[in-house]
Amino acid sequence: MKTSTPTHEMQQDKKWFVIDSDGMTLGRLATAVADILRGKNKPQFTPHMDMGDYVILLNAEKIRITGAKMDQKHYYSHSGYPGHLKFVSLRRVMEKRPERVLEEAVRGMLPKNKLRDRFMTKLHVYSGSEHPHEAQKPEELKL
Repeated sequence: MKTSTPTHEMQQDKKWFVIDSDGMTLGRLATAVADILRGKNKPQFTPHMDMGDYVILLNAEKIRITGAKMDQKHYYSHSGYPGHLKFVSLRRVMEKRPERVLEEAVRGMLPKNKLRDRFMTKLHVYSGSEHPHEAQKPEELKL
């Protein structure tokens, strides 16, 4: 019995999915989206290839955060200079740019290699319930 490897023709059947994140828990939503971006929901999944689909997330400002994460969770950035570590709480990020919370949660659940940037280009996150991707005929996906 031989093992078959997916070809580039198998990578061409990419779909677009729309997920309404209203009232969904952040971590559970990010896990499901990361699996779709990688293609783990397909039978021809291959870890070293981009087999995933495109995902559009709507209503990013209406996600549910459990526990005391709103004040205790921080997002860090460092400029590379000594003493220049900056951090901002989850509450501040949700007020200013709620899309970033979902993007960072999904990014953290993807593999830490060259494929991660390719997967992240297939993720589109919007604060409201409108998106400019009607031409791609996205399918509604319930999680």
